[in-house]
Amino acid sequence: MSVVQRKEKYNYDKLQKRLRRNVGRAIADFSMIEAGDRIMVCLSGGADSYTMLDILQNLQRSAPVEFELIAVNLDQKQPGFPEHILPDYLNELGIEYHILEEDTYSVVKRVIPEDKTYCGLCSRLRRGIIYRFAKEQGYTKIALGHHRDDIVETLFLNMFHGGKLKSMPAKLLSDDGNNIVIRPLAYCAETDIKAYAEEKAFPIIPCSLCGSQDNMQRQKIKQMLTEWNNEHPGRTESIFSSLQNIVPSHLLDTDAYEFSDFGRLDDKQVLSSKDWLIGGSQE
Repeated sequence: MSVVQRKEKYNYDKLQKRLRRNVGRAIADFSMIEAGDRIMVCLSGGADSYTMLDILQNLQRSAPVEFELIAVNLDQKQPGFPEHILPDYLNELGIEYHILEEDTYSVVKRVIPEDKTYCGLCSRLRRGIIYRFAKEQGYTKIALGHHRDDIVETLFLNMFHGGKLKSMPAKLLSDDGNNIVIRPLAYCAETDIKAYAEEKAFPIIPCSLCGSQDNMQRQKIKQMLTEWNNEHPGRTESIFSSLQNIVPSHLLDTDAYEFSDFGRLDDKQVLSSKDWLIGGSQE
């Protein structure tokens, strides 16, 4: 083995160990996987989901508990979608899998104008199909391939366009209480995932439905964060760390922190905003 080959192998091993460590840490921190879990691994054909499946399989071989992995792809009937790629890849892996066929593409194209982004409706339709299938099959967890950068981008999307200090949770109980969603790549950097996917030569399938929409707000947020990180390396990591170090008393949400619990007097009267408005209007 040449010096160049040894260096490449060293870098690859280091990258894989970092991804394994970050996924393992996320699983432990959020109690993502339990003994006997049947985990539905949502495989889109992108670098993120391929990496998630690969690392989970890797961890599965040495995990302290036994669990199953079942790969599931939703074929949304996009024109030109290469239907053979995922079955060929999964058959080669020897993993159990299901391909769900639902024509959400036609629905989205019919409902959403050309100058609007498709992601909102597309994700809602996709989520409904995935949740229903997981419940029918008795899967205990649904694994999605969102990574650290997705979580930071979602934080700014919600602040800029939703007026909420809210991001994408590493573990989530669905609104109906029937499904638990986990994001094992929550601590993983997008650059690491892309590098790993390239090293592994995963058969990437691009999203032809919305990938070409340059006006997507998420793309603008991504560009903003990239520029910030180029000017100040480590900024994305710092922002992500802030999501793990919340100080409710230094924010302004009166539901998250009881500001009325302390004051100058022990026996005080708590007035509502209505009381103040009425009092302020009196002459």
